Amino acid sequence: MALTRFSYNLAKASFKLCPRQALKLSQTQLLKPTLSTPASRMFTTSKVLSKEQIEELQANPYFDKYAEKIAKLQKTNPEEFLSRIEAKSAKDKPAQPKDFSLPGAAKPAVSSPLRQKELEKIMKVDLLADKTPEEIALIWNEHFAAKDAVAAVIPLDTYKVMEERFKEFNTFLFPLPRDMGYEFVVVQFLGHEAHFSTLINYQAHKENAPECLSMVHYTELAETKGIILMVGEFDKDVISSGEARSLVVQAIQYYGVAKGEEKKLGHLKRFTYQTEEFNHLDLILELEINPGFTPAA
Repeated sequence: MALTRFSYNLAKASFKLCPRQALKLSQTQLLKPTLSTPASRMFTTSKVLSKEQIEELQANPYFDKYAEKIAKLQKTNPEEFLSRIEAKSAKDKPAQPKDFSLPGAAKPAVSSPLRQKELEKIMKVDLLADKTPEEIALIWNEHFAAKDAVAAVIPLDTYKVMEERFKEFNTFLFPLPRDMGYEFVVVQFLGHEAHFSTLINYQAHKENAPECLSMVHYTELAETKGIILMVGEFDKDVISSGEARSLVVQAIQYYGVAKGEEKKLGHLKRFTYQTEEFNHLDLILELEINPGFTPAA
């Protein structure tokens, strides 16, 4: 799977994002023609076309012009003829709305204390000593180019704000667009990690809810390079690369960028301290007004 990756640049207040089919053929049985007209005989294929497919083909304005060629293809290579018809029918069908998530199985309970993940497990830290932050960002993003992950490089000053807010606003909600509305995802912070689960899974399993996105911040280069390396690995069976990217961007917006009296910071405070005043619809409005990046086409 291709990586959806981005580099976060606080000075420019923007996110640089870079983006990430199957034809099923079935063996069928040759049928004898039962119709006598020339236009009907051409539909003697290895599989019966539906009435709607026949009518659609005959209604095509180019049908009369290419009828002879169509008939020849049907006679000499009926499988190819049928596959073309089915491919066009599939292409013309409207996209199916994305369903909301269903509860999954709980993950095993973990009793041992959390151990901070080490950057050395991913790359040789000593080889980065003579690299600039920009060069490290390029290496970091390229490392995850072929993985189901979202990578980011966060300025140290921004991460210091995030770290404090991780502690104060330990749990929060983020919306994800769906064709039929919005689905909410719960995030919980523990140390330098963030764990995301769909709301329906969180309601069912609480702390043992299966994760759709797991985000880790590596702080080894904080003092020497002034940057934090972040990677978020996602479950592609639950969310897409674009949805993982949206969750990461929202987390940085709320926990690192929001200042003073900005609405995003106010939502964090209401969710934590003034729950009766919190309205989840406000989060949807925030996302619609400022998603934080231009979605990939």
